[in-house]
Amino acid sequence: MIRPGEIDHVVIVIPAHNEEELLPLCLAALGAAIEPVVAILDPAPPIVSVVIVLDRCTDGTESIAAGFPGVHLVRSDTGAVGAARRAGVRGILKTPADFTGRTWIASTDADSAVPENWLASQLAFARNDVHLVLGTVEPDECLDGDMRARWAAEQWLVEGHPHVHGANLGVRADRYFAAGEFPGIDADEDIALVAALRRLRVCEIRTARIPVLTSGRLIGRTPGGFAGYLRAQAARLPVIMETGALQVDDAGALP
Repeated sequence: MIRPGEIDHVVIVIPAHNEEELLPLCLAALGAAIEPVVAILDPAPPIVSVVIVLDRCTDGTESIAAGFPGVHLVRSDTGAVGAARRAGVRGILKTPADFTGRTWIASTDADSAVPENWLASQLAFARNDVHLVLGTVEPDECLDGDMRARWAAEQWLVEGHPHVHGANLGVRADRYFAAGEFPGIDADEDIALVAALRRLRVCEIRTARIPVLTSGRLIGRTPGGFAGYLRAQAARLPVIMETGALQVDDAGALP
Protein backbone atom coordinates (compact mmCIF):
# COMPACT_ATOMS: atom_id res chain seq x y z
CA MET A 1 0.00 0.00 0.00
CA ILE A 2 1.35 3.41 -0.98
CA ARG A 3 1.03 6.03 1.75
CA PRO A 4 0.73 9.81 1.19
CA GLY A 5 4.10 11.23 0.22
CA GLU A 6 5.50 7.85 -0.75
CA ILE A 7 7.31 7.37 -4.02
CA ASP A 8 6.62 4.23 -6.03
CA HIS A 9 8.94 4.88 -8.98
CA VAL A 10 12.42 6.41 -9.09
CA VAL A 11 14.11 7.43 -12.32
CA ILE A 12 17.87 8.00 -12.06
CA VAL A 13 19.30 9.79 -15.07
CA ILE A 14 23.01 9.89 -15.92
CA PRO A 15 24.34 11.66 -19.03
CA ALA A 16 27.64 10.26 -20.26
CA HIS A 17 30.09 11.38 -22.93
CA ASN A 18 33.21 9.23 -23.22
CA GLU A 19 33.35 8.34 -19.55
CA GLU A 20 34.82 4.83 -19.71
CA GLU A 21 37.41 5.72 -17.09
CA LEU A 22 35.10 7.07 -14.39
CA LEU A 23 31.79 5.34 -15.15
CA PRO A 24 32.67 2.13 -13.25
CA LEU A 25 33.11 4.09 -10.02
CA CYS A 26 29.88 5.96 -10.69
CA LEU A 27 27.91 2.76 -11.18
CA ALA A 28 29.44 0.99 -8.19
CA ALA A 29 28.48 3.89 -5.95
CA LEU A 30 25.02 4.07 -7.48
CA GLY A 31 24.45 0.38 -6.88
CA ALA A 32 25.36 0.83 -3.22
CA ALA A 33 22.89 3.73 -2.97
CA ILE A 34 20.07 1.78 -4.61
CA GLU A 35 20.51 -1.35 -2.50
CA PRO A 36 19.08 -0.03 0.79
CA VAL A 37 16.13 1.56 -1.02
CA VAL A 38 14.99 -1.61 -2.76
CA ALA A 39 15.56 -3.62 0.42
CA ILE A 40 12.83 -1.75 2.27
CA LEU A 41 9.87 -3.99 3.01
CA ASP A 42 7.42 -1.52 4.52
CA PRO A 43 6.24 0.32 2.58
CA ALA A 44 6.87 -1.64 -0.59
CA PRO A 45 10.11 -0.54 -2.27
CA PRO A 46 9.84 1.70 -5.31
CA ILE A 47 10.69 0.58 -8.79
CA VAL A 48 14.11 2.04 -9.59
CA SER A 49 14.88 2.79 -13.25
CA VAL A 50 18.45 3.74 -14.11
CA VAL A 51 18.93 5.38 -17.48
CA ILE A 52 22.32 6.26 -18.93
CA VAL A 53 22.33 8.64 -21.86
CA LEU A 54 25.15 7.87 -24.28
CA ASP A 55 25.87 11.28 -25.71
CA ARG A 56 28.13 10.92 -28.75
CA CYS A 57 30.25 8.27 -27.03
CA THR A 58 33.15 6.90 -29.06
CA ASP A 59 34.95 4.96 -26.31
CA GLY A 60 33.94 2.00 -24.18
CA THR A 61 31.25 3.83 -22.21
CA GLU A 62 28.39 1.85 -23.75
CA SER A 63 29.80 -1.56 -22.94
CA ILE A 64 30.46 -0.54 -19.34
CA ALA A 65 27.00 0.98 -18.98
CA ALA A 66 25.35 -2.09 -20.46
CA GLY A 67 26.82 -4.18 -17.65
CA PHE A 68 24.82 -2.41 -14.96
CA PRO A 69 21.83 -4.56 -13.94
CA GLY A 70 18.57 -3.45 -15.49
CA VAL A 71 20.01 -0.29 -17.01
CA HIS A 72 18.18 1.55 -19.78
CA LEU A 73 20.43 3.00 -22.46
CA VAL A 74 19.40 6.07 -24.42
CA ARG A 75 21.50 7.45 -27.27
CA SER A 76 21.86 11.14 -27.97
CA ASP A 77 23.85 13.00 -30.60
CA THR A 78 23.14 16.52 -29.40
CA GLY A 79 26.29 17.12 -27.39
CA ALA A 80 24.18 19.17 -24.98
CA VAL A 81 23.96 17.97 -21.40
CA GLY A 82 20.53 19.51 -20.90
CA ALA A 83 19.13 17.66 -23.90
CA ALA A 84 20.80 14.48 -22.66
CA ARG A 85 19.27 14.69 -19.19
CA ARG A 86 15.88 15.47 -20.71
CA ALA A 87 16.13 12.56 -23.15
CA GLY A 88 17.08 10.26 -20.31
CA VAL A 89 14.00 11.16 -18.30
CA ARG A 90 11.84 10.86 -21.40
CA GLY A 91 13.33 7.48 -22.08
CA ILE A 92 11.41 6.21 -19.06
CA LEU A 93 8.59 8.71 -18.56
CA LYS A 94 7.22 8.85 -22.08
CA THR A 95 3.88 10.60 -21.66
CA PRO A 96 2.61 13.45 -19.46
CA ALA A 97 0.58 10.92 -17.50
CA ASP A 98 3.82 9.26 -16.38
CA PHE A 99 4.96 12.39 -14.54
CA THR A 100 3.09 11.69 -11.32
CA GLY A 101 3.46 12.89 -7.77
CA ARG A 102 4.59 9.38 -6.83
CA THR A 103 7.53 9.43 -9.22
CA TRP A 104 10.94 10.84 -8.27
CA ILE A 105 13.67 11.91 -10.69
CA ALA A 106 17.25 11.81 -9.40
CA SER A 107 20.10 13.24 -11.45
CA THR A 108 23.81 12.63 -11.24
CA ASP A 109 26.78 12.52 -13.62
CA ALA A 110 28.90 9.73 -15.09
CA ASP A 111 32.07 11.21 -13.57
CA SER A 112 30.56 11.27 -10.09
CA ALA A 113 30.07 8.90 -7.18
CA VAL A 114 27.03 9.31 -4.97
CA PRO A 115 27.15 8.45 -1.26
CA GLU A 116 25.40 5.36 0.02
CA ASN A 117 22.63 7.39 1.66
CA TRP A 118 22.01 9.48 -1.48
CA LEU A 119 18.81 7.95 -2.76
CA ALA A 120 17.35 6.95 0.60
CA SER A 121 17.79 10.50 1.85
CA GLN A 122 16.11 12.01 -1.20
CA LEU A 123 13.13 9.71 -0.75
CA ALA A 124 12.94 10.54 2.95
CA PHE A 125 12.71 14.21 2.01
CA ALA A 126 10.03 13.35 -0.55
CA ARG A 127 7.98 11.62 2.14
CA ASN A 128 8.02 14.92 4.00
CA ASP A 129 6.52 16.70 1.00
CA VAL A 130 9.80 18.11 -0.30
CA HIS A 131 9.61 18.46 -4.08
CA LEU A 132 13.20 19.47 -4.85
CA VAL A 133 16.43 18.28 -3.23
CA LEU A 134 19.67 20.11 -3.99
CA GLY A 135 22.86 18.49 -2.78
CA THR A 136 26.50 19.51 -2.77
CA VAL A 137 29.49 18.15 -4.67
CA GLU A 138 33.12 17.74 -3.76
CA PRO A 139 35.89 17.41 -6.33
CA ASP A 140 38.07 14.31 -6.20
CA GLU A 141 41.84 14.23 -5.84
CA CYS A 142 42.34 15.61 -9.35
CA LEU A 143 41.90 19.00 -7.79
CA ASP A 144 44.63 19.64 -5.27
CA GLY A 145 46.99 22.23 -3.87
CA ASP A 146 46.14 25.91 -4.29
CA MET A 147 43.29 25.15 -6.67
CA ARG A 148 41.54 22.95 -4.12
CA ALA A 149 42.09 25.50 -1.39
CA ARG A 150 40.55 28.16 -3.63
CA TRP A 151 37.57 25.93 -4.35
CA ALA A 152 37.03 25.19 -0.65
CA ALA A 153 37.23 28.86 0.23
CA GLU A 154 34.38 29.69 -2.14
CA GLN A 155 32.02 26.93 -1.00
CA TRP A 156 29.33 27.01 1.62
CA LEU A 157 28.85 23.33 2.36
CA VAL A 158 26.17 23.57 5.03
CA GLU A 159 22.46 23.01 5.31
CA GLY A 160 20.76 25.71 3.28
CA HIS A 161 23.74 26.08 0.92
CA PRO A 162 23.29 28.14 -2.27
CA HIS A 163 24.66 25.60 -4.79
CA VAL A 164 22.92 23.87 -7.70
CA HIS A 165 24.49 20.79 -9.30
CA GLY A 166 22.99 18.44 -11.86
CA ALA A 167 25.25 15.80 -10.33
CA ASN A 168 23.26 15.96 -7.11
CA LEU A 169 19.66 16.88 -7.69
CA GLY A 170 16.31 15.23 -7.08
CA VAL A 171 12.85 16.42 -8.03
CA ARG A 172 9.32 15.09 -7.92
CA ALA A 173 8.23 14.23 -11.44
CA ASP A 174 4.98 16.18 -11.54
CA ARG A 175 6.75 19.35 -10.47
CA TYR A 176 9.59 18.69 -12.92
CA PHE A 177 7.11 18.38 -15.78
CA ALA A 178 5.22 21.51 -14.71
CA ALA A 179 8.52 23.42 -14.75
CA GLY A 180 9.12 22.51 -18.37
CA GLU A 181 11.70 19.71 -17.83
CA PHE A 182 15.46 20.09 -18.30
CA PRO A 183 16.02 22.63 -21.08
CA GLY A 184 17.99 21.28 -24.02
CA ILE A 185 20.97 23.58 -23.52
CA ASP A 186 24.65 22.71 -23.30
CA ALA A 187 25.33 24.28 -19.90
CA ASP A 188 23.50 25.41 -16.76
CA GLU A 189 20.47 23.27 -17.51
CA ASP A 190 20.33 22.44 -13.81
CA ILE A 191 20.26 26.11 -12.84
CA ALA A 192 17.56 26.85 -15.42
CA LEU A 193 15.41 24.00 -14.17
CA VAL A 194 15.74 25.07 -10.55
CA ALA A 195 14.83 28.65 -11.50
CA ALA A 196 11.68 27.38 -13.20
CA LEU A 197 10.82 25.23 -10.19
CA ARG A 198 11.26 28.17 -7.86
CA ARG A 199 8.84 30.19 -9.97
CA LEU A 200 6.34 27.42 -9.19
CA ARG A 201 7.15 27.89 -5.50
CA VAL A 202 7.97 24.25 -4.95
CA CYS A 203 9.12 23.09 -1.55
CA GLU A 204 12.90 22.64 -1.73
CA ILE A 205 15.68 21.63 0.59
CA ARG A 206 19.38 22.39 0.12
CA THR A 207 21.36 19.85 2.04
CA ALA A 208 25.01 19.03 2.64
CA ARG A 209 24.19 15.59 4.05
CA ILE A 210 24.54 13.77 0.74
CA PRO A 211 27.71 15.15 -0.89
CA VAL A 212 28.56 13.67 -4.28
CA LEU A 213 32.21 13.08 -5.17
CA THR A 214 32.78 14.41 -8.66
CA SER A 215 35.70 14.77 -11.01
CA GLY A 216 38.05 17.61 -10.22
CA ARG A 217 39.41 17.73 -13.75
CA LEU A 218 39.69 21.08 -15.49
CA ILE A 219 38.82 19.76 -18.92
CA GLY A 220 35.17 18.81 -18.91
CA ARG A 221 32.91 16.86 -21.20
CA THR A 222 30.65 19.83 -21.83
CA PRO A 223 31.23 23.55 -22.32
CA GLY A 224 31.18 25.21 -18.94
CA GLY A 225 29.83 22.80 -16.36
CA PHE A 226 31.67 21.99 -13.15
CA ALA A 227 35.00 21.74 -14.97
CA GLY A 228 34.40 25.19 -16.41
CA TYR A 229 33.65 26.50 -12.95
CA LEU A 230 36.87 25.02 -11.60
CA ARG A 231 38.79 26.31 -14.59
CA ALA A 232 37.49 29.82 -14.02
CA GLN A 233 38.63 29.62 -10.41
CA ALA A 234 41.99 28.27 -11.45
CA ALA A 235 42.46 31.07 -13.94
CA ARG A 236 42.42 33.51 -11.07
CA LEU A 237 45.41 31.84 -9.47
CA PRO A 238 48.90 32.92 -10.52
CA VAL A 239 50.09 29.33 -10.13
CA ILE A 240 48.00 28.34 -13.12
CA MET A 241 50.18 30.42 -15.34
CA GLU A 242 52.92 27.92 -14.56
CA THR A 243 50.87 24.73 -14.89
CA GLY A 244 49.57 25.58 -18.34
CA ALA A 245 45.92 25.14 -17.35
CA LEU A 246 45.13 28.45 -19.00
CA GLN A 247 45.90 26.83 -22.31
CA VAL A 248 42.60 25.00 -22.10
CA ASP A 249 40.23 26.64 -24.52
CA ASP A 250 37.17 28.53 -23.39
CA ALA A 251 34.71 25.80 -24.33
CA GLY A 252 36.62 23.11 -22.47
CA ALA A 253 34.82 20.28 -24.22
CA LEU A 254 36.60 17.24 -25.47
CA PRO A 255 36.13 16.37 -29.13
